[in-house]
Amino acid sequence: MKQDEKLGVVVGGGNGIGAACCKLMAERGWRVAVVDLNKDAAEQVAAEVGGVSSVGDISDLAAIEQLADEREREHGRITGLVAAAAAFQDKYAPDEFLMDLWRRVVKVNFEGTFNANRVFSSRMARAGGGSIVNISSIVGHGSSPQHAYGPAKAAVINMTKNFAAQYGKSNIRVNSVSPGAVLVPRVLARAPGRYATDIDSQMALGRRVQPNEIAEGVEFLLSDKASAITGVDLMIDAGWAVANSWHIYGGVPDGPGTV
Repeated sequence: MKQDEKLGVVVGGGNGIGAACCKLMAERGWRVAVVDLNKDAAEQVAAEVGGVSSVGDISDLAAIEQLADEREREHGRITGLVAAAAAFQDKYAPDEFLMDLWRRVVKVNFEGTFNANRVFSSRMARAGGGSIVNISSIVGHGSSPQHAYGPAKAAVINMTKNFAAQYGKSNIRVNSVSPGAVLVPRVLARAPGRYATDIDSQMALGRRVQPNEIAEGVEFLLSDKASAITGVDLMIDAGWAVANSWHIYGGVPDGPGTV
C-alpha cells in the first residue's frame, strides 16, 4: 500500500449496500478490502474495484481477528471500516418467532457489528487513528414488526455512540448510517411480504433510496470531510421517518398547496 493510500475494510461488501460502498470508496481513492460470507460475491466486487477479497463471518470474533491481522500484515494500516453485514427477518409475532432465528438475527446484526468494531478500533488506536461507519436501520429508531432486527439495529446506534466516546482521543471517529427501504435485490425480493404495496407514496420524497445514496453518506463519514463528526447516526431514508406520523392524516401531500 502506498504511504498516502487509504485502506478500507467493508464487511458485508459482496452485495447490496456493502457493494455500493466498495465501489464508491474505490472511486474516491480508497484501497478496498471486501469481506463477505459469499466467496464468489466478494471476489467479484473486489475484481470490479481493484481491491482484495476475503471470506469472513462477522459473528465469529476469532475469524474477524484473523482477518484483521491478515489485512494489516499484507497491506499495512487499516484506516476505515464499514460494518455492513446483516441478517434479515420476515414478519413474525413474538410468540411465533423461532428463537434460533431470533438469536441468529441478533448475533449477526448486533454482536457481529460489535465484533468488527472491537477488533478494528483497537488496531486503529495502535496505528494512530481511523474511521468506522456502522450500518444500522431506520427501524432502529422506532416501532416495527421486526422483533429481532429492529432492536438489534437500535443497539448498533447506541453501541456506535459508546465506541465514539471510548476511542475519540485515539483519533478514531465512529458513526452510523440508518438506511430506509433501499432498492437492492434482497430488499426488493422481500418487499411483497414485508412492506405496504404503496410504500413509495409513504416516503416524504415519494420514493425509496438508491444504494449509491447510502454509499455517499458512508464515504462522507469515513472521509476527512467529516473530521469533526463522531457518534452520530445519519438517516438516509428518503423521508420515511419524517413522513411516518402523517399517515393518520391521510399521508404526505402530493404537491404544494395540498393537505
